[in-house]
Amino acid sequence: MFRDPAFEALSALRAHKLRSALTLLGVTLSVSVLILVVSIITGANLYIEHRVANLGSNVFLVIRFPIITNQQDLLKAMRRNRYITWEDFEALRDGMRLPRAVGLETRTDGKVRLGTQALDDINIRGVTANIADMDVEEVETGRYITDADNEGRGEVAFIGQQIAGKLFPTVDPIGKTIYVDGRGFLVVGVAKPIGTVFGQSQDNFVYIPIRTFLKRYGEHGQGLDLAINIQARGPQWMQETEDEARTMMRGRHHLDPLSDDNFGILASDTIMGLWKNLTGAIAATMVGVVSVFLVIGGVVIMNVMLASVTERTREIGVRKSLGARRRDILMQFLVESAVMAAVGGAIGIAIAYLLSTLVRVLTPVPSQVPIGAVILSLAISTIVGLFFGLYPAHRASKLDPIEALRFET
Repeated sequence: MFRDPAFEALSALRAHKLRSALTLLGVTLSVSVLILVVSIITGANLYIEHRVANLGSNVFLVIRFPIITNQQDLLKAMRRNRYITWEDFEALRDGMRLPRAVGLETRTDGKVRLGTQALDDINIRGVTANIADMDVEEVETGRYITDADNEGRGEVAFIGQQIAGKLFPTVDPIGKTIYVDGRGFLVVGVAKPIGTVFGQSQDNFVYIPIRTFLKRYGEHGQGLDLAINIQARGPQWMQETEDEARTMMRGRHHLDPLSDDNFGILASDTIMGLWKNLTGAIAATMVGVVSVFLVIGGVVIMNVMLASVTERTREIGVRKSLGARRRDILMQFLVESAVMAAVGGAIGIAIAYLLSTLVRVLTPVPSQVPIGAVILSLAISTIVGLFFGLYPAHRASKLDPIEALRFET
């Protein structure tokens, strides 16, 4: 029932290659755009999740500002929100009962020098020792900052792979002294390479003890953007731990129950939520574009099928005179229309897969084609063929066999 019309549609596509290409162009473009956008968004979501939103294993931050998306909220936050202080850190570290660990970090940009070679715009970061168990950086050689380094305000440094490669290309940096903003620091460890995020290296950092940082850049963190890193016991404890931190911070800042927070809590879910809102808006826009392509492709298929009905009028008359029923004619043209659209969809899938592969090879975004998008696209293209083939098929099925046999092309 379906096989013969399907083979006939494929034969027609092979016999009229140029017309077939123009007929399927709209459906092919719509499917390829749809799958390419979905694959890029899927890959970008994974990229952001692992490279940008990854704050560490079950870690969230207490910081001065939350994620702010408009100017009015930013101005309001700049007036209300207070700097996170060392005392805030001590209060959460000593008072919270749910976290596995509570650490502190802060950062600034600075200059690192060795001899005559100087590196600018280096991420200088002050950390507590337990940040090593929370963050994504791992030790390759040497060690991380320790509690003893912090208690003694030691001038020691844990450096990134890029710093080590540029300042110590041929020698082991462990035990060597580098100068961070003019002060000497003994290198005690080198991190494993991390790579880049959107083309920006993540290996150009120098970590020093947080107490040493505060003594060098501002006692008790006054005027510095400190970030309290809090590690929950597991994913299921994240929300309760965030709530406990929020309650303690609101108490320290003497906020009444109706007042908004004058600090921010940043978790991976928050970053991913903002990112997915952005990609959702992009996807919605692309759905509109794809819909236009699909309508255009459907109209073209309908016109081609109407022309096919005209060309095959005598054939329809012969079939009806030999006993073909209306539904047989209807099914024949519907199947042909659906097969044409499905072929266009399959070509679009192949093009999208090729483009997605190029994106993955030529950019840092791990673009990948979800199998669900392939199935959905093929189903949509087939439905478009059925919908826009309905009128030509209905028109063919209603032809009077006597008039059809008299028809001259």
